[in-house]
Amino acid sequence: MNPQPIPRRRGGYLLALALQEKGIEHVFTLAGGFCNPALEGFMELGVPVINCPHEQVAGHLADGHARLTRKPAVCLIGPEGFANAVPAMMEAWGERSPVIFVTGSSTLKRRGSGGFKEIDDVAIAAPLTKYSYSITDGTRISEFVDRAWKIATSGYGGPVHLSLPVDIMFSSFDEDAGHEERPFHRAATPVPRAWPDPAVLAPLLARIATAKRPMLIGGHGVWWAGAEQLLEQVGSALAIPVFNIPYHQKLLGEHCPAYMGLADIHQYPPSRQALESSDLVIMVGGRLDNQMNFGNPPLFPQSLELVCVNGSHEELEMNRAADQVLLSDPQAFFSALLQHHADTQWETPKAWYAQNRAWRQAWVEHSLAELAEDTAQTAATGGKMHPLQLSLDVQSQMRAQDWLVFDGGNTHFWSEIAVNLAGWQGQQLAGILHPGCFSLLGVGVSLAVSAQRLNPQSRVVLISGDGAFLSGGLSIEVAFQEKLPIVVVVDNNGGLDCISQQQERLFANGKHFATDFRDIPFHTMFEGMGGYGELVEHRQDLGPALQRALASGKTACLNVKAKGVISPIVAATASKRDKASIE
Repeated sequence: MNPQPIPRRRGGYLLALALQEKGIEHVFTLAGGFCNPALEGFMELGVPVINCPHEQVAGHLADGHARLTRKPAVCLIGPEGFANAVPAMMEAWGERSPVIFVTGSSTLKRRGSGGFKEIDDVAIAAPLTKYSYSITDGTRISEFVDRAWKIATSGYGGPVHLSLPVDIMFSSFDEDAGHEERPFHRAATPVPRAWPDPAVLAPLLARIATAKRPMLIGGHGVWWAGAEQLLEQVGSALAIPVFNIPYHQKLLGEHCPAYMGLADIHQYPPSRQALESSDLVIMVGGRLDNQMNFGNPPLFPQSLELVCVNGSHEELEMNRAADQVLLSDPQAFFSALLQHHADTQWETPKAWYAQNRAWRQAWVEHSLAELAEDTAQTAATGGKMHPLQLSLDVQSQMRAQDWLVFDGGNTHFWSEIAVNLAGWQGQQLAGILHPGCFSLLGVGVSLAVSAQRLNPQSRVVLISGDGAFLSGGLSIEVAFQEKLPIVVVVDNNGGLDCISQQQERLFANGKHFATDFRDIPFHTMFEGMGGYGELVEHRQDLGPALQRALASGKTACLNVKAKGVISPIVAATASKRDKASIE
């Protein structure tokens, strides 16, 4: 008998099949003609595809999905929309998010001759991804998907980019093309982890045990390693104060007494007191970049010893300023630290731990007293509410299983402060999402949509500046399309307040320029799209309005009139560019 012929499939189907073999759960796209064979493949294979109104939205949704699941997600785009996805690449790059960007690109046969929609997408993506490559042989599609997947998830993770020319996308190949070579099975495999050198680890553990005033600073590497629970155990069992690098994934909930706040002397001033008094700082999964003042004073005084623990050589190369480095997966390091504590029963001085909590309490009490004075004055004069009060009042209506997202300039920074204040008073949340290290406006709606899709039993609230919403608000259509009842609270101060405040301190005439918006009725925009909307002009109306929005079961918007107030970190930037936690 003659053997059955191997089925022939389009290149786009082989792409979809290779991604399905890896366990891809969702694809985000703005459907285009160049991508149709891949979309047909995803349809036949039963892989859900979310159609988005813009390529940047598709990229941000894939990023949000990857951040929350800690697994790769796919953004599929055509050549004409590739430039639109570049900001999403940058955001994913900053957060180490393993998004696989796939471009259906111009024909390979006429490359370099001005083909239809021809751009050098590989070169454009290269600086913003770990790997950017054009597949020029359809029989190697599965190989390059496997290669891209492993690069995205290994070591210092991050986005990757594959370009599939349209003639390969539409051409037919054997369905098992490439599978005659290793690896014969291309399902996702466990991510390789760096194990610490015992000769380096042992003296470091001994040094930590003798520290009188140690601090732990957790970065995004802790999140991607899935090590946040071990970090919590270390902080609690060893009584070591734990801080979070600004902008990155919040690692510990407020239920953890060891968590103090951001390692940022402007948004969390007690961190200055802690750093000035500490004798040993262990930063795990972070980089000594501008957010950490490159490891220099005044953020890290010369009087302390700075140790960086990272799971990849790429991170350690960024941490050359550290006094000591250790190549180790965060899980392995924390496990070794806990075991060393169990074996030796050393104790961190309790007075140091208590002092950090006392600093935090004093800061909370002082901040709330100042805010209460401002709020009382506002109530007496009928003025607009403070953005910090707005964020605190929103959180007061939320539950421990709810998700909070924030987006914007000053809106973001005031909400960071509000989370710390509310947390000290017992407020707990299921999770928090916000823009990454590039502080890119417009990601909030996409992150909120991602949180709601993956946590359907939770309520998701986004606090967004008006400028941030205008930057990325088009993505709200996905929430309506997918019937996701997120609530968007717009901190509406009538312009790009973060920039206005800087201009008023920088410009000789004390004015701001080219930063104002007209009075935009964001709430009626949602009503017109079939959602719920309310205008909120007074503080006492915010809580009841938020409850009505949450109870509506619809995608909702509260358009809250708030005043512009410069946040401490922006004030520091505007005042002689104070180089402590921002370059």
